[in-house]
Amino acid sequence: MNSPRFFCDRPLGPGARLDLPEAVARHAVRVLRLPPGAMITLFDGRGGEYPATLESISKDRVSVSVGPWDPVERESALALTLVQAIQAADKMDYTIQKAVELGISAIQPVASRRSVVKLSGERQQKRESHWQSVAISACEQCGRNQVPQVAPVRPLDAWLAESGQTLPGLRLMLAPGAAHSLEQLGPASQVTLLIGAEGGLEPGEMATAAQAGFIPVRLGPRILRTETAGLAALAAIQTLWGDFKGE
Repeated sequence: MNSPRFFCDRPLGPGARLDLPEAVARHAVRVLRLPPGAMITLFDGRGGEYPATLESISKDRVSVSVGPWDPVERESALALTLVQAIQAADKMDYTIQKAVELGISAIQPVASRRSVVKLSGERQQKRESHWQSVAISACEQCGRNQVPQVAPVRPLDAWLAESGQTLPGLRLMLAPGAAHSLEQLGPASQVTLLIGAEGGLEPGEMATAAQAGFIPVRLGPRILRTETAGLAALAAIQTLWGDFKGE
């Protein structure tokens, strides 16, 4: 059985001895009930990972000793960016979690005209911090040692005006009935994928995205929900051009 993996934002290095961050320590001891001497894996998001041993456990501290650095990576060769219109309820958490598992490089949440959830101020900051935590937890689970960034929320029109036309690689947006399929457009090594919220993108937003170089593509004859669309497209892209190919 693989040892439990934890993201640790403290300096890691072979031979180091340190106290685990409070949230990590609590999960290791109270949730997983790991005893002294248990083996875990730590990573700091800068690449590679470290085996570590729980040395001592007390009420306030969980101390570990860090082993040699392992340069192993499990990143996709594709540079994938998901531009996701904000979704309602826990759909956004689900999308971020699964996108990280599917090898996404970065996630850009955007506020579209049909986004049900409206965020601003402190509430927006809390959601952005929470989404980054979701990405970290997904990395812990799936074995990734580099954490994708969840960028601050931007209005879709503003983001397209500022960044849309300078993005490298292939720019795609899902649109039922589009003339092109994914297979007709590839292969590509860099892909930016734009997904609408519940109800999809408005025609004006699609026109603006098209002006920024986003190509409408279809995924079969059915209309997919927002929480299905992006993940299905990412899986298809990985199958056609990425690390699902040949497996």
